[in-house]
Amino acid sequence: MASPVRSRLSLAMERTGKWVFSKDIPTDVVVVVCEASFSLHKFMLLAKSNYIRKLIFESKEPELARIDLSGIPGGPEIFVKAAKFCYGVNFEITVQNVAALRCAAEYLQMTDTYCDNNLAGRTEDFFAQVALSSLSGAIIVLKSCEDLLPLAEDVKIVQRCVDAISLKACNEANFPSRTPPNWWTEELSILDIEFIGRILSGMRKRAAKALTLASALITYTERNLRDLVRDHSGRCTKSSISDDSGMYARERELLQSIVSLLPSEKATLPINFLCCLLRTAIFVKASNSCKNELEKRISVILEHVTVDDLLVMSFTYNGEKLYDLDSIRSIISGFMEKEKNMAVFSGGDFEETCSAAMHRVAKTVDSYLGEIATYPELTISKFNGIATLVRKGARKVDDDLYRAIDIYLKAHPNLDEMEREKVCSVMDPLKLSYEARLHASQNKRLPVQIVLHTLYYDQLKLRSGADDQPDAAATRSQLQSDVSLVSENEALRSELTKMKLYISDMQKDKGSSAKSISAAAATTSGPRKHTFFSSMSKTLGKLNPFKHGSKDTSHIDDNIAVDITKPRRRRFSVS
Repeated sequence: MASPVRSRLSLAMERTGKWVFSKDIPTDVVVVVCEASFSLHKFMLLAKSNYIRKLIFESKEPELARIDLSGIPGGPEIFVKAAKFCYGVNFEITVQNVAALRCAAEYLQMTDTYCDNNLAGRTEDFFAQVALSSLSGAIIVLKSCEDLLPLAEDVKIVQRCVDAISLKACNEANFPSRTPPNWWTEELSILDIEFIGRILSGMRKRAAKALTLASALITYTERNLRDLVRDHSGRCTKSSISDDSGMYARERELLQSIVSLLPSEKATLPINFLCCLLRTAIFVKASNSCKNELEKRISVILEHVTVDDLLVMSFTYNGEKLYDLDSIRSIISGFMEKEKNMAVFSGGDFEETCSAAMHRVAKTVDSYLGEIATYPELTISKFNGIATLVRKGARKVDDDLYRAIDIYLKAHPNLDEMEREKVCSVMDPLKLSYEARLHASQNKRLPVQIVLHTLYYDQLKLRSGADDQPDAAATRSQLQSDVSLVSENEALRSELTKMKLYISDMQKDKGSSAKSISAAAATTSGPRKHTFFSSMSKTLGKLNPFKHGSKDTSHIDDNIAVDITKPRRRRFSVS
């Protein structure tokens, strides 16, 4: 089966034989263009092409019978039209071939300087009067120039197209002539990214709005990176994607070029679009400068980021595995640095005051930690590293952070006491709400130290008659000095219980001495002197947070107050 290229060449040669004007005059030159050969007449070609005239008259061969024009722009198909022009045969000039014909005319030196009404002049008229008169026509001509460089640049076709498109695109953006209003962005998306950059630069010089430029780039990205960029719901548009980033060299270069063209204005690009770009940059292993630029843009508007947006950047395309969370940490750190600079600039104290944006970010980060806490590859250091980026003053209460910690402990049941304490170290038990403290006091997954903090806090509150929001700083200082006594008191109670059990066993085993033991017990139960041991026991008993009840919480429902069920599967599966 013949290839499509060979079929077109055969058809072109067949048609050439039909319009060669006379069979009586034998052809005297064979023109070779790539794989095609054309038998023509020298004098017909000489009349229009100064390039062919030079080849023939400057040749060392007395009768040059073969000319190689394989370098002609557009190949055999365009040469056929140029030869027809030499023979005076009509052919159609279109927006698809006008650029190639103009470049071929320049290559063959078929200009008006050599011959009046030559091919260059005819294509120039069509280019100026027809092709550049509409936005769509100019875009098609510019698209055809991608295979005609650098000659198309030399004859000013590219620049003239860029100028015309920039002007007409600005007009369409301000005064739409068709529906939908952004139809022109779809038209632009067929062009090479280098041409897009030049067009956007031209639009910017014509005072185009940043939102207009952003709209064009978003449409271009979604069309040309459709296999990688997710839609705004976080789903990938391709059914299967390989994790071999080496396959995406072209996409990597394209993405880096797109990022370099993003408008600098803060609110021009949707936050979910930026998150999708960063997700793609991580996947294709884009340059550090590209990822840093996206991270910086996201951190500036982090208060508008949702948990879903953060999750888009965190998982593989199948949603089953966490990526490295360096970008997430960089984004949060960048936001905190921005808030600190703003506080310093306004003369405030960054450690004492928190903006509404910081409160929103703290809540988002804590919710995000709860979503990723179930994944085995999330180590304690990574979990704590993200949690500690948000300074504790930004959290009004630590309930969301406690929920994330509890989910992490439930998903990692093999942690020892020290590791569980390390996980809980990012949380302040004194900043939990009453419901969260109640849940924590009955939570068997928490280390003993945290449970003691929550119980002792309520004991102090009840004694002082304070409301539900006492002074956490004063309570914390008192707790640090007394918590050791609480632990010692518990140990003492345990020893006393063992002693009672020991005496009871002796009573059962030595029935013969029951009377003497009873007498001793009666004597002991009577009035006795206050020893140092009993005085110390009485003093420590006053500090006992478990005085009115046992510390055994095994009978209590594990999920009494806070919903710590495993979060729903996020939308990371390929659809």
